[in-house]
Amino acid sequence: MFSILVMWGLSQLNPEKSLTFIGFSIFFICLFLMGIMHYLPDSLVTSAGGAKRWIRLPGFSFAPVEFFKIGFVYFLAWSFARKLDEKKKSLAEELRIILPYVAVFILVIYLIAVMQNDLGQVVVLALTLAVMAFFAGTSKRLFAISILFSIAIFLVAIFTSEHRILRIKVWWATIQNMVLSLLPEGLASSLRVENAPEPYQITNSLNAINHGGYFGQGIGSGSFKLGFLSEIHTDFVLAGIAEEVGFVGIVIITLAIFLVIYRIFRISSKSGEKNRVYYLFSLGVGLLIVFSFLMNAYGVTSLTPIKGIAVPFLSYGGSSVLALSVGIGMVLMLSKKIKRQ
Repeated sequence: MFSILVMWGLSQLNPEKSLTFIGFSIFFICLFLMGIMHYLPDSLVTSAGGAKRWIRLPGFSFAPVEFFKIGFVYFLAWSFARKLDEKKKSLAEELRIILPYVAVFILVIYLIAVMQNDLGQVVVLALTLAVMAFFAGTSKRLFAISILFSIAIFLVAIFTSEHRILRIKVWWATIQNMVLSLLPEGLASSLRVENAPEPYQITNSLNAINHGGYFGQGIGSGSFKLGFLSEIHTDFVLAGIAEEVGFVGIVIITLAIFLVIYRIFRISSKSGEKNRVYYLFSLGVGLLIVFSFLMNAYGVTSLTPIKGIAVPFLSYGGSSVLALSVGIGMVLMLSKKIKRQ
């Protein structure tokens, strides 16, 4: 209810007077909070996996990284609109323009992937940055280089962390028999991981989805939430929902989320004719929802390793829901301006 009120309240504001102030306030305040979180006493922060991710306030706690994503998207939109355009440039010129953003993103990697041990959020932001830069006017060459750079950073982050290596092994243990059966025997034997950790979470996630069938077991009647899936309210919420509402229910939920995304992209497309900042910001908010949803969906179905990304509007966690509500409220603010023009 509070999130709906936030969306409505933001939608009533004038973007020409409020958007820049709100966007930069979120960006700089959350960047500052992420920088000092590691040094705050345990009484003021909540830890997960040995990393401090939530700040405690009277009556509630919040994760600055969820709100930072909205601020980061606005910062990129505001800056790209001034620095990038459709004019053809050499690769050297494009690299010169994009390097400051790389420097900012390296800081983001340190604050989120290193200090908070949260690689999934970095992946979402990296993909959003690359796609926004492409639509802002960078060439396909630079887009390809950006993707390769992101993959390189991703691999370095994995191979420098035992925890992430273990996640990759668990994921590979789930799919290796199917994948390796398609390869020549010599190559398959060299890629096989023996004595891999038992992938209990992924196995139970797939079993929960299978148990749901086409129409599910009924709301509240799922059995895998009773101790089999320990993260069913966060990382594996889609598996729990699939067991209770089945394939048909998941399709309806997916269509509802993608209808929201479609509307955001329509607002982005219309605003592009009037204001590049509005266009890029709306695009970025839509991309955050797309990548978050797909990464979680791929993870619970074992297509990719689990990244710990919340499902937009469905996973437990007030910070994620409220931050997305702020982002959508800002997009609605822009949509009203478009309709008046």
